[in-house]
Amino acid sequence: MKRRLVILTEIISPYRIPLFNALARCECVDLHVVFLAETDPNLRRWKVYKEDIKFSYQVLPSWRKQLDKYNVLLNQGVKHALTQADPDIILCGGYNYLASWQALFWARSRQIPFLLWSESNQQDLRRGFALVELLKRKFLESCSGFVVPGRSATEYLRTHGISQHSIFIARNAVDNDFFAVSAARARRDEAACRYELRLPERYFLFVGRLVREKGPFDLLSAYAKLDEPLRQQIGLVFVGDGGMRRELEEQAASISPGIVKLQGFAQREQLGAYYALAHALILPTHSDPWGLVVNEAMACGLPVILSSVAGAAADLVEENWNGLLVPPNDVVALTVAMTKLARQPELCRGMGAHSVQRISHYAPVEWANGVLDAVETTRNQE
Repeated sequence: MKRRLVILTEIISPYRIPLFNALARCECVDLHVVFLAETDPNLRRWKVYKEDIKFSYQVLPSWRKQLDKYNVLLNQGVKHALTQADPDIILCGGYNYLASWQALFWARSRQIPFLLWSESNQQDLRRGFALVELLKRKFLESCSGFVVPGRSATEYLRTHGISQHSIFIARNAVDNDFFAVSAARARRDEAACRYELRLPERYFLFVGRLVREKGPFDLLSAYAKLDEPLRQQIGLVFVGDGGMRRELEEQAASISPGIVKLQGFAQREQLGAYYALAHALILPTHSDPWGLVVNEAMACGLPVILSSVAGAAADLVEENWNGLLVPPNDVVALTVAMTKLARQPELCRGMGAHSVQRISHYAPVEWANGVLDAVETTRNQE
């Protein structure tokens, strides 16, 4: 029997479109996605790839305001949209917005199963405020089930008393084929790509927002601690933008010898080249629900140096097999890891091959299958 599934989520993210497309292709689901906004211009400069969308969707009228570090998003028409969509089950991407609570109350009043798509983990720096934690607990207690990307998110829910049989893993994924093809194309035209993007012959790569919690200053400090001959052989490239960019540029200018480049924000079409020509991806984040740039880099055949608190760490990176894990805020450990990979290119190549092998199991269809399992099991239990 075909289930009418409505997903309520924040914005039309390029990361999510391939997942929703994969789910929409499943014959047992009639999918409709309700977006709270097209994009978030305060945090992201992503293009909105509407031409890639192969599923039914709508975007609600919204009002957004940045209040200090809090992102306030208010919507009109949540209840009307849900009534029109007439779901058999709802999957909600988070509990941070008023619309999420409206959807929860709407579903509960009609005895419609309500699933939470949760990526939170124990190391999430957003945790700790008493009122927020109380509201979160109330929200969790009202959900019929939970969809999570992997082990860290599962462990987080278990600490909140959620039973294992209510948790379903839908492996976090990106469009692996898109990035693999982009990387292969860049490697075929390596000289032209390096010239066009003004890239060093060898470099470590950071991709993400240039904000302190992503760890870019830790990475810059670790690079500065590499032996001088090593810094003459390998550079450091930052792809991304954010509020700390100018300070990062000023600190980078003091490093000599060495090559540090801040390339600015890149759309997904450009990312494949940066990944393809890099020595390794480094994400020394202090807190991250997952870290989808790790998926992208692995699809392009890169080894990864990853902070142990990133949600992806437990599932995607196996120590000394396809990458290295380092504690957050540990510049010395990061320097040691960078030195190891910089001095062993053969090890890097082997790790890159293992990354491709591992990430093949984290494709959009795997995510869709996890959601289908949650939908079918929850509906049968109601």
